[in-house]
Amino acid sequence: MTEASPVLAAGAVCWRLVGGKVRVLLVHRTQHKDISLPKGKVDPGEMLPQTAVREIAEETGLTVGLGAPLGEVRYKIPSGRNKIVYYWSAEVDAHALETARFRPNDEIASLEWVSLNKARNRLSYPHDVDIIDAFAERWKSGRARTFAVVVVRHGKAVPAEAWDGPDSTRPLLLRGTAQAADIAPGIAAYQPEKIYTSTAARCVATIAPLAALTGIKPKEIAGISQDAFESDEATIGQLLAKRMKSKKTVVLCSHGPVIPEIIRELANLTRTPHTSDVASIAALSTGEYSVLHISTQHPKSGLVALETHSPDPE
Repeated sequence: MTEASPVLAAGAVCWRLVGGKVRVLLVHRTQHKDISLPKGKVDPGEMLPQTAVREIAEETGLTVGLGAPLGEVRYKIPSGRNKIVYYWSAEVDAHALETARFRPNDEIASLEWVSLNKARNRLSYPHDVDIIDAFAERWKSGRARTFAVVVVRHGKAVPAEAWDGPDSTRPLLLRGTAQAADIAPGIAAYQPEKIYTSTAARCVATIAPLAALTGIKPKEIAGISQDAFESDEATIGQLLAKRMKSKKTVVLCSHGPVIPEIIRELANLTRTPHTSDVASIAALSTGEYSVLHISTQHPKSGLVALETHSPDPE
């Protein structure tokens, strides 16, 4: 008998500073009568980052952007199926607090902001404490506050051998258009502030749904195009150096041959060893994206975390 696929869920350690001290958010669940971290199950068609921000909004009323991933927990639910919950950190700013509208309901009875030590004592499940410990380690090392570079490979395009025009004008296939729409909410979960794209038509089209969703006008950069890369006219290093100085989350949409160079440059700028994990996040299929998280306080202390997401379920 084939084992049932696991139930997937996502959530976050929502945190903020109060008088210079870190506080994290706990939820008191109505039906389960327990104390947990905000999280919830993936809806059909959702990507995990999208699930995390949606569930936090539904359970707490807070609109957040995701920081670096904190890991995952696995356990069996009463039905006997395995459940996997993926967690991120999510700093809650003053605007999110002011605009939040929480009312006790059938799912969440109340919210509570507590210290890390109090969270460890109040959480109902040891696996939630493990996630708090992971966040506490980040906080202790000064790497809890991060910004991200989201590197996107364009969606599936018309093959080069089937296209008569210049390579840069190849359009997306229907599958590529669907991929672009599928990844947009997941990327938006990190609340990017700028979007950069290769000038190639397939990259511009891939990023269009994200631009529409966020209201951010993409900036077309010839220096991250495949044409520039192949003619040794790429300007990847200059662009990334500026982004490192700004410390703002950005999106870069480029091409399969170019993305490894983008990752290498980021590794160099953050003084990250070129391990197999770093190399693997550059091997993106069409429509996939990798998120590289960088410490705001210590940007040259190595990448804080890496993650890759795909619009095409295996």
